[in-house]
Amino acid sequence: METLISIIVGFGLSVACGFRVFVPLLVMSIATKSGHLTLAPGFEWIGTYPVLIAFATATALEISGYYVPWVDNVLDTAATPVSIVAGIVVMASTVSGISPFLKWALAVIAGGGAAGVMQIATSMTRTASTTVTAGLGNFIISTVEAFVSFTLSILAVGVPILGAIAVVAILSYIARKYFGRLAEGSAP
Repeated sequence: METLISIIVGFGLSVACGFRVFVPLLVMSIATKSGHLTLAPGFEWIGTYPVLIAFATATALEISGYYVPWVDNVLDTAATPVSIVAGIVVMASTVSGISPFLKWALAVIAGGGAAGVMQIATSMTRTASTTVTAGLGNFIISTVEAFVSFTLSILAVGVPILGAIAVVAILSYIARKYFGRLAEGSAP
């Protein structure tokens, strides 16, 4: 059961990486320092003070950058591969009790995949907003993304089952929006 919970925690944090790359890492570092999260062997460095300070600084810079019109679109482009790597790292760092091969396969496929899907979805939303509002409405999207990333990260660590429910709700919403558009576009 402990392994399943660690997978749920890692998956929730990976999805949160798709909204903001450094927020889940900052939450993990704080949770580790406060004793609310135990990391897999080899990932204890995430809970050290220098890394906590680095993640806090990176989080502040990342969130600030998303409030600058057009810079936010550049950040989205750069954040896509970085969010995938972050998703892999957070999944691998939370999962223990399984073979290394299975752990890393799960980290790459589920962790990296979830972060990548979310990042692409947020990038598409921001591109649409930029097109419609010339970037002036993007601050609303940035605020929602940061809020969702913080909330999802805290839920994933603090109440993993609620975090899993939130992840399912978010992924269902995105699937309906994406597949609904595809179905509309392919209708005769």
